[in-house]
Amino acid sequence: MSILSDLRTLTPKQRNTVLASYLGWTLDAFDFFILVFVLKDVAAEFSTSVKTVSYAIALTLMMRPVGALVFGLAADRFGRRPVLMANVLFYSVMELLSGFAPSMTALLILRVLFGIAMGGEWGIGASLAMESIPPRLRGPVSGLLQTGYPTGYLIASVVFGLFFEQIGWRGMFILGAAPALLVLYIRRGVEESPVFLAHAEKRAEGIIAHAKDMARIGRKHIWLFLYSILLMAAFNAFSHGTQDLYPTFLREQHSFDAHSVGIIVVIGNIGAIIGGLTSGTLSERFGRRRMIATMALLALPVIPLWAYSSTPIFLAIGAFLIQIAVQGAWGIVPAHLNELSPNEVRGTFPGFAYQLGNLIVSLAAPLQAALAEGRGGDYSFALASVAASVAVVLALLATLGVEKRGVAFTTTTPPPVD
Repeated sequence: MSILSDLRTLTPKQRNTVLASYLGWTLDAFDFFILVFVLKDVAAEFSTSVKTVSYAIALTLMMRPVGALVFGLAADRFGRRPVLMANVLFYSVMELLSGFAPSMTALLILRVLFGIAMGGEWGIGASLAMESIPPRLRGPVSGLLQTGYPTGYLIASVVFGLFFEQIGWRGMFILGAAPALLVLYIRRGVEESPVFLAHAEKRAEGIIAHAKDMARIGRKHIWLFLYSILLMAAFNAFSHGTQDLYPTFLREQHSFDAHSVGIIVVIGNIGAIIGGLTSGTLSERFGRRRMIATMALLALPVIPLWAYSSTPIFLAIGAFLIQIAVQGAWGIVPAHLNELSPNEVRGTFPGFAYQLGNLIVSLAAPLQAALAEGRGGDYSFALASVAASVAVVLALLATLGVEKRGVAFTTTTPPPVD
């Protein structure tokens, strides 16, 4: 069954929920990736280095756990839908203000605030979608939701390729305020999670009591939580290590113009979308862990083509193939983390684990930039060494972990898995 036929079995309200969650992550990623295309230009304007500007990426990643915790607790307390609307509005405003930053310090502060907003979106959107659909559709919908990330990257690359030379880096950030319009769609077309409504009486608790309850549940599942954090650290190193500095690699090491860079990144993200949709769907048949490990290992033979080719055509082919593997593994994450999550903290657990993993590898971009600069601008080595090592680690963690494919979100007893 294809993803389109799967989605046709959903009710109109369920489709609205899936679409809103997908668009929320797509537009959040679009706003994040705008910066990776303009590192060189921001550095020139503020008379600093690419490495220094790349700390804006690191700060965004570092603050995402804060957003995941704050917005996640709010979503478990007040509902997924209203908190998702507040989150989308917050990150849109921070993106807009980034376009008017008067100094490097101001831009760094705004990216810190953007990171808080970005950290909240994924967990809330994923839990809202996963709690609103039949269990048998979690794999396909998981793949669809996670392709929002490369879709956002793709949109950013198209905007960069078409408009950057006319509007500059500040104009790119101003365009990034457009996601605020998504709030109107969520308000009109999306219903609250039925799982949250089934436990609506818990909303009577005070926020402090609610936070204490979340801490108690967290202690009960501490080993599962720690495993999830390590798994997500590997996942985030896999994606950020292959994406964040790739446009800079193409501009600095190969001297490609904005149009060529945009085309190559678009092609890579088309591969990412294909990988996410395919792998998420196949995980319903072959299992979450098995598909994650398989896709991670498939990246290994592609790395030489992706990092060491010298022509635009071969670099584009390499980008296409490696992102099939990277986002193929990622396409399983929304379903896998939500299934691992205890019922009572599903608004908090997946997003918080995801973003703490992000925190662990938040310095990936500046470290990769430093590694490249230390070797005379050899971005190929920096990209390839990180991608290869992380692919192996991710495959091992997935293989050695746990799985609760198909678990019912309204009970605590999981069905048997392979």
